[in-house]
Formats: sequence, structure tokens, C-alpha cells
Amino acid sequence: MEQSSPQLAELAQTLGQQWFGLLPGFHRFLLDHGQVVLTLCVGNTMGLLQAQQFQADAVELSAPFTPTAEMPWLLKALARCCRRGTALRLHGLQPANHPALRGTLVQFGFRAAPNDSASGHAAPDWVHGQFDPPWALKNTRQGFATSALPIERCAVIGAGLAGASVAAALARRGWQVRVLDQAGAPATGASGLPVGLVVPHVSSDDCVLSRLSRAGVRMMLQNARDLLTLGKDWAPSGVLERQVGGTPKPPAVWPQAGTQWTDKFSVPKAHQQLGAGLWHHQGAWIKPASLVNAWLDQPGITFQPHAKVANVRRNGADWELLDALGNVLCVAERVVFANASGAFDLLYKLQHSSKYLQWVDAHLPTTHGMRGMLSWQMHPSPIDASFPAFPVNGAGSMVPGVPIADGLAWFMGSSYQPDSQAERSDLDNQAINFEHLQKLLPHLAQHLAAEFSANTLHHWKNTRCVTKDRLPAVGPLDVSEQPSLWLCAGMGSRGLSFSVLCAELLAARMGAEPWPLEAKLARSLYALRA
Repeated sequence: MEQSSPQLAELAQTLGQQWFGLLPGFHRFLLDHGQVVLTLCVGNTMGLLQAQQFQADAVELSAPFTPTAEMPWLLKALARCCRRGTALRLHGLQPANHPALRGTLVQFGFRAAPNDSASGHAAPDWVHGQFDPPWALKNTRQGFATSALPIERCAVIGAGLAGASVAAALARRGWQVRVLDQAGAPATGASGLPVGLVVPHVSSDDCVLSRLSRAGVRMMLQNARDLLTLGKDWAPSGVLERQVGGTPKPPAVWPQAGTQWTDKFSVPKAHQQLGAGLWHHQGAWIKPASLVNAWLDQPGITFQPHAKVANVRRNGADWELLDALGNVLCVAERVVFANASGAFDLLYKLQHSSKYLQWVDAHLPTTHGMRGMLSWQMHPSPIDASFPAFPVNGAGSMVPGVPIADGLAWFMGSSYQPDSQAERSDLDNQAINFEHLQKLLPHLAQHLAAEFSANTLHHWKNTRCVTKDRLPAVGPLDVSEQPSLWLCAGMGSRGLSFSVLCAELLAARMGAEPWPLEAKLARSLYALRA
């Protein structure tokens, strides 16, 4: 690349850092700090076109191909992605050799312009035209809102991973975003977790959760590289996923280049002493609060603390966000509910007072809270050799070396308990974390047994919002052409894997842009899917 096109060397290097895990499906690349968006689709052309949800300004087929029996179906799928006036360019065809091509184009709504290479309007092997069918287009032809929302003001309720990622995605597109939170600072809820792991879910059948997490991890890593300080706020450390009970999972999909693998499991031979597992080369640890603050510290975003939204009221074309006393906290044309369990509580309350939300109870996924506690302690100097050199997860997770204000610390967790149960004591939660450590890293558990039993460890705890199907709820809360109320919540324990993906999906739907996911996969995240 440097020799043939030196002007592209820097771009090639940037793209090369993200060129991994290209399994069939959609892959979203956020380049130039999100100002350039590339969606790479891997798989059968016909199926990929049918999975799109956008209306293009221009479409171009430039791979050398010959019209076949599949061409009509390809053009039909292509027409689905077009609006009236969409420009068409087909490259690699000699129209004189395919006289039926123009008729096929007309059949599916395309008007081909005459090829006039002498005038410079077209090369001999190009077909130019536009989508301009002689019939009226139906508004329901794509089954989703087709017009972009005007770029205006948006209020986002909640300053955690979900809310901050939505704010950043909208602000990059020119929106003026105000983020409201009941706390005095961002990331004080479950997103205040001291450190979390970014690692894809892996399953033998490559289930919906696996595909979604894989897409989300890619975009999260891109954001971390752009916004966070390496070694302080995050590190692409790799993560070893231990096989603790159950049936072994298949190899990780992003193996480390040049690594020698065992025959049975994809664990680097240097790590075999830790037992069987999956080595996720692209895994990382991240401090969520650092990321939230970095997102909110971008042009176009205003953070409003101590702003607990108790009601939302329509006033003409605007929405007014009110506190418990009826005072107006904020006014905006669009509102995104991104405050975890509080979002669902507020929506259920509002359905009785707003004609816009009468369907919420029947169509929103049910949720519950899941308490969790993380155990942690400072390392002595030097770090004991019993600790692994990288994070390990499986039965909970051990992140062995995270820099904090006083030095390096290790973190082990997290416990799980539905909030419908009587809350366990901190001592019981520490004991549960130790049980997880015994299963995950028995040798290290033996080394740390005295610290756990002495009850001298630090801890952090909070409650996650989990939907019934353990997938986030993202999208409009009404089915009008110009939805004004939106939801992005229910990340559960996977906020670091899902937040950027969900924000990009929400922003794409608001702007009538290409989606970051196949349509069928995105439907599993719809806010009104129940």
C-alpha cells in the first residue's frame, strides 16, 4: 500500500487495526473519530441487500459480473434500498452484449441513461441511470420510518453508558444534546463499575447474543482507542475465558496472530497452566466512568446534574421534562429514556397520563434488577506471581492489574442476586465472589483465602437493569413517521459490549441511515418487541 498509494498509507493502517473477526454479517467501522462510517457486509449479496434498512442517494455495482438468472432478484433487492431519484451505476457490463439488461432495469423501476462515451458522460462498460419507477411508491414498502428526523434538540435521561453513548452518537451528527441525571456526576449507577471487561459472547450455534456482542465489541474497542488513555483508562490486554463446568465452547473467533494453539481448545500454550478455555485476543478491560466522561466531554453535549425527571409533558411540538414539583428541567423536540430501570418505571407511569404511551405496558419487554458486588484490593509491590498477566473470566471475572490513584489493584466479581430477594450482606457477597474465584483460578484463590476470610477487602456494588430476554431495548416508542420518544436501556451486565452498538442503531434510525446490524438481528433489540 505504501509503495502503490502512499497517500492512503495512514488510512490503510487505521483500517488494518480493525480488520479482524470478519465473519458473515455486518461490521461497522467508526473512522476519523466517528465522522466517517463504513459498514462492511460479508456474505451473499442478495441476502445482504435484503437485510439492509436505508434509502440510498446512489448505488453502484462495480464488481465484474455477467447478468444471470439471478439478476432480476438482485435488482429487486437493490430497488428496495432506493428512493425516487437514487442514482444508479453498474460497472463492468457491456450493454451492447446484454440487450435485455435495460428491460430488466425498467421492470424494477430503474431508468438507464444512454451510454455516450464520446461525450464523456459514461464509459463504454458503465450503465448509468436512476431509480424512477412509473408507479407510485408505497409508504410501507420498507416497513420502517423512511424520513430522517430534523437535527434539533434531544434530551437524554440518564448519564451512564447507555445515555452517554447515545449523546455522543447524536452530537457527532450535529444534534444539540442535553443529558440529565439525578446524581451530581455522570456514571454513578451501574456504569460506575470500577473496571469491566469487553469480550464477546461465544456460543456453538452463534446465537443472537453472540452476534450482537461481537458487533458491539468491535465498536467499543474503536471508541476506547479514540477516547481513552491506554494503560490508564483501558488496555487491550486479551481475556482468557475459562471453561468452568458445562460443555466446552468453540474456539474464539478472533485468535491471536502467530499463536500456537492446543488441539482441543483455543488457549495459547503459554497459558495452559490456567486450564482449558478460549483466548480472546481482542478482549480488553475498560474503566466505564472514564468512557462516560469522555463521551459527555464532546461538542454539542451539555450535562445537567441533580435533575431527576419525574414527568414528561407534551407542549406543542416540544417535550417538557419536569421534576417532582412540576418545575421544567429541560425542553426538547426528542427525548431518549436511557436511565436503566428508571426508564421503564417512568414509562409505565407516563402511560396513564399520555396518549403517546398507551401501548407501553403491552409491548415493552419486562425487566428486573440484578444486584452485584465487586471485591477488590490493592496489590503489594511487587505484584505476586500467583496472579495471571491478563484478565480471566468464566465464573465471574478476575482483572489482575488496574491502575488507580494509589497504585495497582485487582478486582474480582461480580455476585448476582435479583432485587426481588432480600438483599444479601456484603460479607455473604464477598464469600460468593471467593467461591467464584475458587472455580475460576483455584491456585490464586488459595493465595487470597486469608484476605477474603479476614473481611478486609474493599467492595463496590450496584444494581443492573436486565430485560427478560437479556437483550437491550432500543428504538422509538411510537410507530409514527417522526417518532419523538425513544428508549435505550436494559443493558444488564453487558453495557460495555452493547452501549456503542445500541447508540449507533438508535442514531441510524433517527437519521434514516444504514443500520449497523442486519434488519432481522436489529429487531431483537426493538424497544416495542414484546
